[in-house]
Amino acid sequence: MSKKIVVVNAGPRKGWNTDTLITEAAKGAESKGAEIIRFDLFRLERYTGCISCFGCKREKNKGRCVCKDGLTPVLDAIRTADGLIIGSPNYLSEPTASFRALYERLIFQSLTYNVENPCCNQNVIPVLFVMTSNAPDTMYSGLVQNYQQTLERFVGPTKTLISGDTLQLKDYSKTDWQWTMFDPESKQKRHETVFPQEMKKAFEMGAEMV
Repeated sequence: MSKKIVVVNAGPRKGWNTDTLITEAAKGAESKGAEIIRFDLFRLERYTGCISCFGCKREKNKGRCVCKDGLTPVLDAIRTADGLIIGSPNYLSEPTASFRALYERLIFQSLTYNVENPCCNQNVIPVLFVMTSNAPDTMYSGLVQNYQQTLERFVGPTKTLISGDTLQLKDYSKTDWQWTMFDPESKQKRHETVFPQEMKKAFEMGAEMV
């Protein structure tokens, strides 16, 4: 039986950095025979982050978020998956609000508040967390490490891939404002030389997951 890998895009821009890297990771998993189930969070029905209803803390709902909305099929799929690939661009030094909404509900449903057994997740699976940013990747190693540690504690062994200094626009000269913070030529060069290497790495990490 083929393994089922859930792929989640927590970025809004189709065909750009985050989308490209998680797609490559999915291709890597597929190359090893995995079945891919993909969700684009910005294209789902309306949803929220955790509403602190504590429904998941009742014995009958143990480990299961009871809030029913656009994230329900995502959480249900992850609960029975063999692996999770999730990617988000960095917005204002954090993953997107869409990522955070899923992250809150994914983690909190397994948090027991019990010292002896703090996590009730019964489906421990490997995770690949991808983050992209227009800033250098060195700025976010600590941030990504924090998410990695929590994902490892409540979902499963987690690997990370950070892609920094990414290309944001095809032509920076066509912006209405003067984006003097960036060097468009340097951005383009990196996109043509380094980003393909990151795509290759994402493919390999997706394959390794399977």
